[in-house]
Amino acid sequence: MGETKTNSVGLKLNYKRTLLIGFAFFGILLLWQVYDSWCPTFLTDIFARRMYHLSSAELKAGDPEKILNVQWIVGIIMACDNLAALILLPIFGSLSDRTKSPIGKRMPYILLGTMVSALAFPFIPLFFHRNQIVGMVIMMGIVLMFMMLYRNPAVSLMPDITPKPLRAKANGLINIMGYLGGAFATVLGIFLKLSDYINAADSARKLWIIEIPFVVASVLMVISALVLFLTIRENELAESMRDEMEAGERLAAVENPVSDDAPMSPANRRMLFAILGAEFLWFMADNAIGTYIGNYVIYYLNSASSATMLLTIIGGVASVVGFATAGQIADRIGRKWTISCGLAITVLALSVMCFVAPSAKVTGANGEHAFPALLFAVWAVKGFGMALVHNCSFPMVVELCSNKKIGKFTGFYYAASMSAQTVTPILLGLVFKVTLAWRALPVYAAILFALSCAVFTALVKNIKAQKVGNAHGLEAIDGD
Repeated sequence: MGETKTNSVGLKLNYKRTLLIGFAFFGILLLWQVYDSWCPTFLTDIFARRMYHLSSAELKAGDPEKILNVQWIVGIIMACDNLAALILLPIFGSLSDRTKSPIGKRMPYILLGTMVSALAFPFIPLFFHRNQIVGMVIMMGIVLMFMMLYRNPAVSLMPDITPKPLRAKANGLINIMGYLGGAFATVLGIFLKLSDYINAADSARKLWIIEIPFVVASVLMVISALVLFLTIRENELAESMRDEMEAGERLAAVENPVSDDAPMSPANRRMLFAILGAEFLWFMADNAIGTYIGNYVIYYLNSASSATMLLTIIGGVASVVGFATAGQIADRIGRKWTISCGLAITVLALSVMCFVAPSAKVTGANGEHAFPALLFAVWAVKGFGMALVHNCSFPMVVELCSNKKIGKFTGFYYAASMSAQTVTPILLGLVFKVTLAWRALPVYAAILFALSCAVFTALVKNIKAQKVGNAHGLEAIDGD
């Protein structure tokens, strides 16, 4: 064989195919961005009004501590969905590993999960607008359950048809696609301000302000799933890439070789538990920020909700830069130190956020205060740091399994993240109830990020993948 080939098979990342696979992640982050930006505030508003028999505007102006007092309830509801996900994700991952169908083993779950989630999603703001708590919470549960049916198989699709040494770069590309999905929701939130709806008198609230983002998200989710279905032929790709996937197994960044026929080695098992333990801590921190940042901006900083969307855009742009460069950084210093550096950068950013206070300057028509500019810098640094973390962590987990168990190990990855997201909304909600201080949010997150960095750096080994030949120029966008 020629010397230009690596281990008899030339491994190159097919950028076109990877970007098309990214449409699965496009739909995931699109829905998640809308869900996390709107639903915690929906729950805060509806429970505070029920408990204190006051309008949201009266609560905000008269006694802000009452808003903090209901955050533990918000946390419990947000956590219940994640608890269901914790149980379902590994199940759906293992099921999809064993599924055989004319359209592939992942695609049936992706299509069914997308369609049901997209149908149920617009009913969440409708029930909220009508002040129907039970209906709203049921719709939230349905959406989350079917997104779990969709999420594990969708994420497993990339490592299914990407050799192990190329997965960090591929993961960067599909994460960029995901952030483009989140950007659609963010732009909508700038023009359709949730704070305008919340601050209006009950009789003056307009449903379309909160309904449009959910409808648009549903439509784009369906379109992204159809693009994925029409362009990615799972069964054909699995067969045509058999030699490349076997070569990728030989070049994997693992301490001991992985085999279907042998139990997991003690060294690889320790590596897996260390990664998942650190992941649990950083998802506790990251989900705390994601769940409560909307309420933090509206009720603590007294700023317009559009500021949250600007934060998301700035963080998203920084994340795209991180995802685009993380693969090259990992090639130089290894995935371990790339993740450790990302966590350390994020700790620094959240430490600065601990000192942010509401502005005294009133700028909005509804008496809203100016948004602290320092938070934009915090979000840019945090976005870049966490992109390094997310880009390399998932490939490290699926590196430890054979190609026949990718769905199962994807389930392990998401079990760790979802268990964290089950615990953290309740725990932080109780912290708010005890401290009655919104400043607890960045302090809580900074501590958990620091612990995660310490665990990961101390317990995870830095094993570099062997270098492989990558495509460049026009070759990089060749068809299958």
